[in-house]
Amino acid sequence: MAEVDNKVPAAVRTEFGKGFARRLRAAGQIPAVIYGHGSDTRHVSVPAHQVSLLLRKKNAVLDLQIEGKSQLVLVKDVQKDPVHMIIEHIDLVEIIKGEQVTVEVPVHVTGNALSGTIVELDVKTLHLQAEAMHIPEFVEVSIEGARPGFKVQVGDVKLPSGVTVIGETDGLVVHVHAPRGVDLGESEEELAAELAEEAAHAEHKEELHQAQHDAEKAAAEADAELSGAVAEAEKVVE
Repeated sequence: MAEVDNKVPAAVRTEFGKGFARRLRAAGQIPAVIYGHGSDTRHVSVPAHQVSLLLRKKNAVLDLQIEGKSQLVLVKDVQKDPVHMIIEHIDLVEIIKGEQVTVEVPVHVTGNALSGTIVELDVKTLHLQAEAMHIPEFVEVSIEGARPGFKVQVGDVKLPSGVTVIGETDGLVVHVHAPRGVDLGESEEELAAELAEEAAHAEHKEELHQAQHDAEKAAAEADAELSGAVAEAEKVVE
């Protein structure tokens, strides 16, 4: 899908009220408000179709074109009609390139856990701090091959460079468990013990193999020495 241009024409509005907002939406516009950085609150309208496409991305940054000037804004809140899901109003906050902003970013789970297990997503979003122009669209957590007992905490999530977690890092993001009363086999601890036992057995087997090899080598050398001695004895007899 082609990228939607984030340069959005915005018209300053001086009329307010539900009636005016309905007329705006009927004309293909969405009422919006801009605040932040100590500036006076500004009321604008933006094109509904273009902005709706841009809002498919979480934490969208818009480059508003207001009366010939450019203003970067971060989408902070979108109000929708609960029945028709039409965007009714947007809250925007001014941003500056290079500044750090606090955002809520979705968690995407990838991979497949062990068959028959249950995957619990404990949180759907993480509160992160990121540079205003480099906000991650989402963060990924892999559960590929996960067994019961597997868990990922906030601090375990791999984040892009320059992005940090806001708040505690020991909370659960996702965990895997077996259905109640169902034995799916070994736990993580049992598997680790089994692997350690297999490794020790392999090492012992290698030691036995080496000892057998040494014994066979010694026997071969003894046979060679005996054969040599017999040959010498035969020469003496002759």
